[in-house]
Amino acid sequence: MKDFLVKLIKNPYVFNLLLAVVLSCALIYGTLKWLDSYTRHNEAVVVPDVKGLKIEEAEEFFKSNNLRYSVIDSVFSKNVEPGAIVELVPSPGSKVKEGRIVFITVNAQTSQMATIPEVEDLSFRQAYALLRARGFENVEIEYVPGDFKDLAVAIELRGRELQKGEHVPLTAQLTLKVSSGESELPSDSLGVPSSIPIETLDSEEENWF
Repeated sequence: MKDFLVKLIKNPYVFNLLLAVVLSCALIYGTLKWLDSYTRHNEAVVVPDVKGLKIEEAEEFFKSNNLRYSVIDSVFSKNVEPGAIVELVPSPGSKVKEGRIVFITVNAQTSQMATIPEVEDLSFRQAYALLRARGFENVEIEYVPGDFKDLAVAIELRGRELQKGEHVPLTAQLTLKVSSGESELPSDSLGVPSSIPIETLDSEEENWF
């Protein structure tokens, strides 16, 4: 029996077959060990809640939890400190593998800007809708003397007339000057007339494009 096994092993075809089997087993074992190390099975950490903190402050929390981070976006909110973290993906409290990248959105240092459009001779509804489409949310309507009723005349910011193409913060309080169609204004002419409230303008914006 022993002689038979020796002869069998010495057979080049059998030897190569056995060698291939051994190498395949070794390769599979090594691959499984590498995958286990790479994916860190059964090892998870919790994403810390660092909302409201600056990046410099949150960095220590990420390091202590063996996590990495990447700032991918910024938004602007007057109610949040500039530079503070406002959103994380995955969300705080999520269980992730060590070394995972947490994607962060921070509050911008200043409000986003947009350009002032040309509104002269547009109807005030069109002008208002155009400003809202640019992202301006604080728009007040003010009637001024003029020959043609309900035509946009100008856009002002704190009493200064803005020119087409000027860059203005989206949070700015704008005043849209509108012609009253009269040479003089009644005492209650400031603001949108009661027959056309702001809510109506907002609901009709899409009809002007």
